[in-house]
Amino acid sequence: MRTVEIFDTTLRDGEQSPGVNLSTSEKVEIALQLEKLGVNSIEAGFAASSPGDFQSVRAVAKKVKRATVVSLSRSVEKDIDASWEALKEAESPCIHIFLATSPIHRKYKLRMSKEEVLETLDRAIRYARRFFPKVEFSAEDAGRTEIDYLCQVAERAIAAGADVLNFPDTVGYLTPEEYADIFIQLRRRVPGIEKVKLSAHCHNDLGMAVANTLAAIQAGVDQVEGTINGIGERAGNAAIEEVAMALKTRESYYQAATTLNHREIARTSRLVSKLTGMFVPGNKAIVGANAFAHESGIHQDGILKHQSTYEIIRPETVGFEKSRLVLGKHSGRHAFRDHLSALGYRLTDEQINQLFVRFKEMADRKKEITDQDLIALVEEKWGEPKTEVYALEWVQLSYGNQSVPTASVRLRNARTGEILEEAACGNGSLDAIFKAIDRITGEEVELVDCKIVSVTRGKDALGEVYVQLNQKELTVQGRGVSTDILEASARAYIDGINRLIQCRGEKPSEEKETMGVSMG
Repeated sequence: MRTVEIFDTTLRDGEQSPGVNLSTSEKVEIALQLEKLGVNSIEAGFAASSPGDFQSVRAVAKKVKRATVVSLSRSVEKDIDASWEALKEAESPCIHIFLATSPIHRKYKLRMSKEEVLETLDRAIRYARRFFPKVEFSAEDAGRTEIDYLCQVAERAIAAGADVLNFPDTVGYLTPEEYADIFIQLRRRVPGIEKVKLSAHCHNDLGMAVANTLAAIQAGVDQVEGTINGIGERAGNAAIEEVAMALKTRESYYQAATTLNHREIARTSRLVSKLTGMFVPGNKAIVGANAFAHESGIHQDGILKHQSTYEIIRPETVGFEKSRLVLGKHSGRHAFRDHLSALGYRLTDEQINQLFVRFKEMADRKKEITDQDLIALVEEKWGEPKTEVYALEWVQLSYGNQSVPTASVRLRNARTGEILEEAACGNGSLDAIFKAIDRITGEEVELVDCKIVSVTRGKDALGEVYVQLNQKELTVQGRGVSTDILEASARAYIDGINRLIQCRGEKPSEEKETMGVSMG
């Protein structure tokens, strides 16, 4: 089993995604998580491109200790100088020099002959060797470069002192077979090729970046380059998490592995998505919200009998808690019974059958059925309606863009009449409100989602807020309405807390030593 190194370019190629602009602190945060994930090299940026990128590369170089830190550089001395200034304090610095080699780039972009390209890359690599212990050279647009000339490029780069040769499919043009053949040809035809590492870098313009990367691995490359969540120029890069999990899941086929800690994949994906603002599609492989979710009744039945029937990867392997059996119109009786059982209901077959008919009617009208929907079904049929536990008396906020938002909240225990009050600070007004409510109720919940909708028009529009709260095995939605969106948010959060208490079938948490201050 050979090891394929991972070269992560989320902070460089990934940041080139339209609309993404990471600060220095955000780059450092992502870099440290990438180090925790176990990538071998982190391309921190393009030091010569701007003062901000220079500072970011230098900051990452100072913080990262276990991975090689890389700066991109054109084949010019001033770029190489800037890269060295930014990386000279790194534990393991590397420069990544690139120069286009394809006919279209030589003619229209560089306006250089073949020999001029060879002389330029030779000169740049030799200059970089004066400073850097490790030099990578990329033949930009290698995928559209004549194979005979590409062999000349490789031979010249090796002679100049390059340690790593990268042959990128820069515009995502090649098929897996074509891309693999480049490396096969290079290994056969270039003298001294065994002295350097070969690297693959694929773009996703035709949706084949991961397939091309895996084909390159089969062709014997030593390193693959990509980004978390596949972000990057145009349609993005090969998604590192997909490549890594393909190797792990099909280990016997590829006979190759990475150094990644696979349990950090989900955490890394969430961090990159949050800081870049690039939403991960629900159907995204490995890290999408639906990657381990099942709604089909046949699939749910299979999963409940044996997980491997419809899952080739366990969610825990990449850092998720467990699979989700989503209740909707395609769900079957088995999953319906299992979900009710998890909510604490022990019902007969006849009762299940009666409820299942109502459940299907509801599912035709509603995309996803939540826990409180199921509880409402049961209570409608056999239970007694439950009254609310907490009611909002008032909420007061102190906020300014130069101060820490602070919220004071007063709730009334609807069952005992007791008045409870608390205050809290937060990252924003909503965070402060929700933390104050948590203190009063003593509930530990996770805010999964928060949506704000304008119900009416105009400046005094009625606002509706929906929150989704999670607590252990339970997930509920809360709803609040007001002309003040902050008040509506408080009401929605309290509504969610009330529903959680009802779902558990417990008494409110004042009997669990509530943290709120009693006012009555």
